[in-house]
Amino acid sequence: MYGIPKELNLDVMAGSDCTQIRVGQFDMQFSFGEVNFAIQSRICLFKNEVEIGAWEEGKWPDCAFYEIMNVPVESVRIHGAKEIVITLENSLSIHLCDNSEQFETMQISIEGDDPWII
Repeated sequence: MYGIPKELNLDVMAGSDCTQIRVGQFDMQFSFGEVNFAIQSRICLFKNEVEIGAWEEGKWPDCAFYEIMNVPVESVRIHGAKEIVITLENSLSIHLCDNSEQFETMQISIEGDDPWII
């Protein structure tokens, strides 16, 4: 809805890993170190640039999401105002998209800072 702000800095995620994924009816939540995500829009999981899994509200995530567990973050890139790509050390990448002009699609909180509403 609001787009991804240019000043959002997720570099603190480098080297951290995800140890838990929480799935709700309308969101998926996960953390990488001190960065917490609550996502209400489609999440796509890629391995070597081939989509291997996806999640969207009202559906259970594909079992491929298990592969993000305990794998360190290699890099985080923000593509314009609509996409965040988290690349892991095992050639996986998680694509988070702000795909709604009407509703909030994600909340990102970094420990010690106010949350980012996107």
